[in-house]
Amino acid sequence: MARTSEFQLIERFTSAFRLEGPGVVAGPGDDCALTRPRPGHLLVSKVDQVVEGVHFGAAFRPEEIGHKALAVALSDLAAAGAEARWFLVAIALREGLSPAFVGAVARGMARLAARANATLIGGNFTAAAQLSIAVTALGEVRPEHALRRSGARPGDRLFVSGVLGEAALGVRLLAAGRPRRPGPAARAQLTPEPRVRLGPIAGRHASAAVDVSDGLLQDLGHLCARSGVGATIHAAALPLGREVAALGAEGLRLALTGGEDYELLLAVPPARAAALRRAAARIGETLTEIGVVDEAPGLRVLDEARRPLPVPARRGWEHFRA
Repeated sequence: MARTSEFQLIERFTSAFRLEGPGVVAGPGDDCALTRPRPGHLLVSKVDQVVEGVHFGAAFRPEEIGHKALAVALSDLAAAGAEARWFLVAIALREGLSPAFVGAVARGMARLAARANATLIGGNFTAAAQLSIAVTALGEVRPEHALRRSGARPGDRLFVSGVLGEAALGVRLLAAGRPRRPGPAARAQLTPEPRVRLGPIAGRHASAAVDVSDGLLQDLGHLCARSGVGATIHAAALPLGREVAALGAEGLRLALTGGEDYELLLAVPPARAAALRRAAARIGETLTEIGVVDEAPGLRVLDEARRPLPVPARRGWEHFRA
């Protein structure tokens, strides 16, 4: 890291943010942040981390690194049905990164924070051999609207927001060099958009939820395991972007197992499905019905003729796979 003091870095970083917000009693500048949750709400907490060489590489601009670091944590709050309120950031900087780089990371993060109405309330800087950013995001949800992975029931319909597979395709495109004008797949990898407005709406209608970060099949498997159910996916119903759909069978594989889409996967009681779709449409969000929750355990993928397709042995991303 270029020579500068920790306190200069803190000043450089925090200057990009609005540091006052609802419920903030004390933010950056004290040893601990103090916040006041709204009465009648649960506090929802999530910590996530992006690491150089794992979650981002040379194709990422610093603003995009900052955006992604916050986006992955906010996505989990949305999957809990929570409204984002506050966040803390811990940054490990490697040698050679300048204060200007730190400022650019902050600007990318601050733009997303402003859209999500989330306030920076603290954090930490340290030196390290590798750049990494850990974000602790805090949100609020009414107890009756809180979503968990364990609430799905047989007969629930499965819905997913947005499109699938683009972020996984984006990894391949960026590996070949950053395009001068990134298309939808590259942008899905560089600046994923967490469904922060959809999450609280889903909390009023869905029975269970998870964000699609490690792959549709992988994350659906987690939801089913916690709920004690199985699921059937209709491959022809999966929402694919144009670039992914053009790949045919390989595009389907990316949609099922690629990961980093940061879309919401929702289990919804049939009686609530139409109301959820209407509420999502009012804020410009698209939901696609892709399958159903089954009583029988296991995951099944069917083609257009309702014939079973092979379920890939590798269902998504695993950090510690040999």
